[in-house]
Amino acid sequence: MLNQTEKNLYIAQNFTRQLIQKSIAPEDVVSIHKNAVEAIFPNRMGESQPAYDFLIEVMVHYGMAHREHQSLLQKQAEYELEMRIATNIQKTLLKSYVPKLQSIDIGMISIPIRKMNGDYVHFFHDGEEYLSMAVTDVVGKGVPAALCMSMVKYGLETLGYAYKDPSYVLEVINRVIEKGVDDSMFVSMFYGCLDIRQNIFSYASAGHEPALHYRAKQDEFVSLEAKGLLLGVLSETKYTFHELVLEENDLIIMMTDGVTEFRGQDDLNSREIISALIKENKYLSAQQLCLLLYREIEKVQNFKLTDDFTVVILKK
Repeated sequence: MLNQTEKNLYIAQNFTRQLIQKSIAPEDVVSIHKNAVEAIFPNRMGESQPAYDFLIEVMVHYGMAHREHQSLLQKQAEYELEMRIATNIQKTLLKSYVPKLQSIDIGMISIPIRKMNGDYVHFFHDGEEYLSMAVTDVVGKGVPAALCMSMVKYGLETLGYAYKDPSYVLEVINRVIEKGVDDSMFVSMFYGCLDIRQNIFSYASAGHEPALHYRAKQDEFVSLEAKGLLLGVLSETKYTFHELVLEENDLIIMMTDGVTEFRGQDDLNSREIISALIKENKYLSAQQLCLLLYREIEKVQNFKLTDDFTVVILKK
């Protein structure tokens, strides 16, 4: 048997559920209670009136804050759902496979700071003469960014053997992105193509972080500056490509800006740090160099990377 207190609690719980289902605000509940008390005890409300008015004001502000809190919770749930969808798209459709070649050692590492990676790396090897690669960084988040990366991937795959001309590849992908994605979405890309037989590396850039070329004979680094507008800005943008000869023990280091931008540490020259690390450890494999760069740069940033981290290294 329930005592009176337990009965009152049970009634109050059921009443609360009904109020929530009908979206009745807290201040309206207080007002209903006040009117009921006034109807039952009409001669006793004079002294209690200020207290009820104060309580109603409190409930008005509480109700507003509560509704705003619920709205934020709903938006957070929607955002988390979107990120799960985007992450699944990326895991199933945007996997990067590193080719295994006898004449070229290839290393890659791509670490997201959140669930979804804003960087994407694409390789294409025709099985004989040419190896191409695209290192991209999408300016955007969630499902739109994942779909944009999917467009980049399938655009690159559809181009097929046209991949030998980096400037043409960027121009085609630029038109695809400009027509197919939101105006707020942009992509930076460094595209390179290696003629394996002649050891000629051609490259072009669309607003991307410059790659580095380590020239083993000269024991020096050259920055591969290639100017070009971000993909998705203007549909008829033209890009130019450059060429270099890749000699024995040379390295090409391609990266996104998450590798070179040390936020809050403007006194550090990230490219000098990268160059020194590679020069000191050039005997390592391409994959070992990628892992070393990640560990050392993570250490420099106190193990708090502020952007997605992607490095691709070719070693002749």
